[in-house]
Amino acid sequence: MATLSVTMALGTVGMTAEAAAQTDKAQTNVQTQQAAADTKVQGESNLKLPTEWDKVFPESRDVNHRKVTFHNRYGIELAADLYEPKKITGKLAAVAVSGPFGAVKEQSSGLYAQELAKRGFLTIAFDPSFTGESGGVNGVRNVASPDINTEDFSAAVDFLANEKDVDPDRIGILGICGWGGMALNAAAMDTRIKATVVSTMYDMSRVMANGYFDYDKDAETIKKERMANRRALNAQRTEDYRTGTYKRAGGVVDPLPADAPQFVKDYYAYYKT
Repeated sequence: MATLSVTMALGTVGMTAEAAAQTDKAQTNVQTQQAAADTKVQGESNLKLPTEWDKVFPESRDVNHRKVTFHNRYGIELAADLYEPKKITGKLAAVAVSGPFGAVKEQSSGLYAQELAKRGFLTIAFDPSFTGESGGVNGVRNVASPDINTEDFSAAVDFLANEKDVDPDRIGILGICGWGGMALNAAAMDTRIKATVVSTMYDMSRVMANGYFDYDKDAETIKKERMANRRALNAQRTEDYRTGTYKRAGGVVDPLPADAPQFVKDYYAYYKT
């Protein structure tokens, strides 16, 4: 708003009193709209969430469950499942859980969260921005952003730190699979996070940079492949802007080849069945 105000002020030089008044009115309208947006950040939810149990795992009788929402600093509303032990009271240690990459909270992150709640933690399993039941911007879906998704974890800590049943000095995070990296990013900068666990099969940063099975390749081959991938991704951005659409990555192979490596079979089982 400071930049907008300076621009408006400089623009009034040489204007008539009437024109300046109109400019001031426009600026006031912008400020009013911004104030309304700021209020909306923690206002009523825009997400329509189901109330029935919709997970791929059975509901525990030892845990209370409810849907919650919260916003990150980008103004994106996130959907989460909150799990709380039934037989433990007082201020609880809390854990925010998310992942794997491209997955939703009705899968493994929710199962982790429910199991931790059975052991005495208050937990939330949340869908990251642009994924599952969580919101996005301008209808964009199924897009990953390291900076926004790292912020998602800190936003989950914002929410937990303000829950009446949570001890704000005992909040941790758990990142599963590709979201292990996002969890570590958040933990590196957010001092409110007192414990961090990542459950990952791969060093995903290395996989993205070098591909799978990079130990079978020499350094020069990896360098050339990496540059080719970068060029292809950047060329696709140009094309996406031209067409006004986003080309999606290939995702999990379907149908599954009989001779697929075991890790591909595991991906197929998780994401496709």
